[in-house]
Amino acid sequence: PVKTKDLAVFTRQFVTILNAGVPIVAALEMLQDQTENKTLEKAIGSTLLMVQKGERLADAMRNQGKIFPPILINMVEAGEASGSLEVALERMSVHFEKESKLRALLKKAMIYPTTLTLISLAVIVLMIVVVIPSFTGLFGDMGMEIPKVTKTIMAISAFFRRRWYLIIGAIFLLGAGIFIFSNTYKGKIFFHTLKLKLPLIGKLNIKTASSRITRTLATLIAAGIPLIEAVDITARTIDNVVIKKILLESKEEVARGVNLSVPIRSSGVFPPLVTHMMKIGEETGSMEDMLNKIADYYDEEVEATTQQLTAALEPIIIIVMAVVIGALVLAVLQPMFSMYEQFDSSILGNDSASGIQ
Repeated sequence: PVKTKDLAVFTRQFVTILNAGVPIVAALEMLQDQTENKTLEKAIGSTLLMVQKGERLADAMRNQGKIFPPILINMVEAGEASGSLEVALERMSVHFEKESKLRALLKKAMIYPTTLTLISLAVIVLMIVVVIPSFTGLFGDMGMEIPKVTKTIMAISAFFRRRWYLIIGAIFLLGAGIFIFSNTYKGKIFFHTLKLKLPLIGKLNIKTASSRITRTLATLIAAGIPLIEAVDITARTIDNVVIKKILLESKEEVARGVNLSVPIRSSGVFPPLVTHMMKIGEETGSMEDMLNKIADYYDEEVEATTQQLTAALEPIIIIVMAVVIGALVLAVLQPMFSMYEQFDSSILGNDSASGIQ
């Protein structure tokens, strides 16, 4: 698949080559040789052949399936129509670079919490499968009374070892069920709504969507694309079906003559700042400028919120895993403490008996 980073490099190289006075056909040949992504390289080659046959660049790119996103194709089409292809590609390179930076930031922020969670789960499974069974035999040989908590943990451990295939099967069926449900329309609505309402993560997703939507709209409007079409293209670039539905409904409202800020505000999803800034842009005729300012603001907000989320998740994960692992350790140690107490009591009893005699 072609990543946003690959598209950023592609558009940046394309505009640099065109600014040097190189014709489009020769530029595509150079880009095909320089591109490392094999899928993108094949798409550029196919685009080159169609352009050589007389097709417009935008039409040739549109014929490559989903390799080139709708926003890029429409920007190229607008650039060709206005004779400013270099300007359109320059705007797209900036757009993809910011998008790539945002995605990289979100991925980087989740690396440590994810790694910590996986390691903690591995430790828990290791204790249940390996450590606890070794103590089970010890307690059985000593014939000592075992507390109920320890018996419960030992029973769970035995079930894990003897019925591991049932656990794996249950996890597989649960995962398959979630996967199938998440690919239905109702499932997408459910999970995508959940993403917007989860504590901490929900705010981050809303701010990320606000940044991407306003940045995309500003880029399209700057290229001279009508607002209705710009909203439609923006909706096709959004993965969240709830937000996509809001944008498509907003497009219908705009087609009726309603300002875009009105349906965006009535959706109740986006922060008030987004709608206020949009409204100012509509009233002053500086929509593009206001959208860019919103995008810049929420780029910074996403970065700050991501850092806050990471800082909040780390101690939460550590505390939860410490409680679980601590409970397992105590369940194992509790019988041993009881054994030592009985042993000490027996010694003291023997000493007392000897003293009396």
